[in-house]
Order: sequence, then C-alpha cells, then structure tokens
Amino acid sequence: MASRSIRRNCFTPWLARELGLDLESVRISATRTDKVPNTSPTAASSGADLNGMAARDAASKLRERLFDFAAEHYLEGLDREGMRLEDGMLIAGIGESERRIPWGELVQTAYLNRISLSEKGFYATPLIYYNRATGQGRPFYYYAFGAAVGEVSVDTLTGEYQVERVDILHDVGDSLNPAIDMGQVEGGFIQGLGWLTGEELKWNDNGMLISDGPATYKIPTFGDLPPVFNVDLLEGHPNSMASLYRSKAVGEPPFMLGICAWSALRDALSSLTGYQVSPHLDTPATPERVMLAANAIRQKAL
Repeated sequence: MASRSIRRNCFTPWLARELGLDLESVRISATRTDKVPNTSPTAASSGADLNGMAARDAASKLRERLFDFAAEHYLEGLDREGMRLEDGMLIAGIGESERRIPWGELVQTAYLNRISLSEKGFYATPLIYYNRATGQGRPFYYYAFGAAVGEVSVDTLTGEYQVERVDILHDVGDSLNPAIDMGQVEGGFIQGLGWLTGEELKWNDNGMLISDGPATYKIPTFGDLPPVFNVDLLEGHPNSMASLYRSKAVGEPPFMLGICAWSALRDALSSLTGYQVSPHLDTPATPERVMLAANAIRQKAL
C-alpha cells in the first residue's frame, strides 16, 4: 500500500474512504523496492488507475479480514452482514442493537489475537489487448475528452504574441480530488502550450543538438500563463468503466489541449486576409515562425 510520496494527497482520500478513517490517520510512504518490489511507474497517467486500484484492493482485503475477526471474536456475536467502517469506527447492527468499536481498539485486539494487519494489492487493467501484426484490438480501457478555447494577440511585424485567455472543460469522470485534477489540467495544458509554441529543437551543421539547456531550450514560464485562465471539470458524467470510483486519468490528456493556442495563432494570421487564406505555420510556433508566416501570407495577398 505504498506509493510515490508526491502523490500523498491523492492516495490518502481513497484509502481513508475504504477504511472509514479521517485523512490524518493515513500515511503514505515512498515507493521503494524494499516496500514494493515490482511497483508500476506513474507514467502515461496510470498512477490512479493502476496504483490506486491496487491500493484499494489491499485495503478491501484488510477490511474484510477485520470484519471476519470482529464477527468471531466479540462475545456479542456481531452480525457479519452489514458491517461497515465509518468515522474511525467499526459499526455493526442497526438501531438499538448497533455496536460501535473504535478503530484503535479493533486493530489492537486483532493484533493481540495474531491477525495479520498488513496486506498487498494488485490490479491489472482488464479487457485491453492489441495485435500489432493486424493493427486490431483494444489498446485503451477508456477515453478522456476535453475542449479548450484560446484567444491570442499577435504583433504581425515582429511575430511576438501573447495568449490572452484560455477556457478549458475537461472530462475526468467522477473527480477523485477536484483541486488536484484542476491542477493537472492546468499543468498539462501549459506543457502542451510550450511544446507547440516555444520548445524548439535546433542542431548545428554537424548534427549536434544545440538547444540542450535552459539558455537555448525555452520552456513555459510564469510569464507565459494566460492572464485569464479558466478550467472547469465536466460534472455528472462518471466513467462508464470500472475505474477507481468511476474516475478518469487526468495527468496527460490535457496536454493535447495546448493545440488551441497554435490554432488561434493560425486564425489570427488568417485574419490578415479576411480569412481567405489558410496560413502555413510549423510547430513549435515561435515568434520567428509567426513573423515569417505573416510575411508569407501578406505576399500571397498581393
């Protein structure tokens, strides 16, 4: 039940929900091979889907073991059916027959009775397969969708521009943590913005990469943020697949929404001819390329 420490705020609510605890009662340790020998990385937005479901699997097994122990151990003969963990309590029965056992008492008693209080979980995404030879199959379990609208202002003489406004609506299913998910959408978009507008690779005549550091390879900075940056999560559309609490991965899908800035730049250039010409604009759309595209489109208009 270990995960990367930087994901602590994300994993904690899921485990707390499974075990009926408050957030302060759950601590996530760092992923190391002395904790989890074959853990999967969080690449490709798989952290919640794979590691989260594995953590949920482990917590569910531990919960069921505690339920079985409580039903057998306590003299009151607690009914196994309907047991639940809520608010740091094991609750059994209803009405006057309800019994509440604090979490600390439950696990201490289980420990003294030699009940294992550790568990491991595993999850493999179901239903996915792909035949590379035939190009057929189902390579993805589900799809995430998003829409972005960008507004830019362009100096057509120098090619300098500013992304003035961005509005994003993104599909995350039932959000696991809206604050984290919105941050992922914002970060993914800015990364895509840099990829399509500023992060240019250059080589010298000998084929050596010369844009190999912060001085020569421009990534987005705080000054590249749109002054108006609105992000909303699509509500009321839970994931139709059996994902973690009906959520959808959100780490990398918003990356592609950065294309709206490139499209807005092409639209701004097209406005020079009353939208009669579709300009050629290579990516990344650096100010130099925007200036050259503006000059080319003026030549076509002559």
